[in-house]
Amino acid sequence: MKYYEKMLELGCFNKRTVMELTGSEAAAKSLLYDYQKKGYIEKIKRDFYAVISLETRQPVLSRYQIGSLMFPDAVITHHSAFEAFGYANQVFYEVYVATDFRFRDFEYNGIWYHHMERNAHADIASNGKLRVTGIEQTIVDSIKDFNKIAGLEEVVRCMMLVPSVKEEKILEALSAYNNKFLYQKCGYIMEQLQDELGLSNDFFKYLGRHVTDGKRYLIKENGDNVWNPKWRLYVPADFMRLIDKGVGDYDAI
Repeated sequence: MKYYEKMLELGCFNKRTVMELTGSEAAAKSLLYDYQKKGYIEKIKRDFYAVISLETRQPVLSRYQIGSLMFPDAVITHHSAFEAFGYANQVFYEVYVATDFRFRDFEYNGIWYHHMERNAHADIASNGKLRVTGIEQTIVDSIKDFNKIAGLEEVVRCMMLVPSVKEEKILEALSAYNNKFLYQKCGYIMEQLQDELGLSNDFFKYLGRHVTDGKRYLIKENGDNVWNPKWRLYVPADFMRLIDKGVGDYDAI
């Protein structure tokens, strides 16, 4: 167990790190084989290992920390970011990792890790071994991609758990995307939660300036839509009833 304590400090590591510890590639390969056999470490994916607690026999790092350490630029995003902040309505068997490094989605320890495109302008919050998109960035990203990740109902339920947000950070995230439809979606959805999020009327006036003349659907597959002229969107006739209808169709813990 000569190197276990050092590995324990790292939580996750690659072969290069072990080579730096042992002094050679041959010694690193031998140590990795030996420690895996003894249950001190586990392979997460190619050239990426997790340190296992000798007490719990589980990885010493959380799924979110593991995702954060996969690559130098990796950051936890979308619903996984809500989970990491403690604002998730459900906890999924999935972790969304944004990085410029390509990797195939894989499963480790019962959790699926999904590759997401990294937003170079995203606001990032760091805490030790955890890197996660800031809460305002997480909200904007989740609204942008709710049809791909979690669904609108789950995203709004997560938003309702957020105690407050900073308007300027939401505007920065929206400005970076420069997407008119995203302004419309955020404007309408956030207006439904104006009191919960503590957003001002001036905030919505600003978003309204970015609304296009076209007509869009918030949820195309929703049959019970009504026209909202302010945001120029077809939206659910009873938005909050849609949110309160029950847990979505996604696997959760």
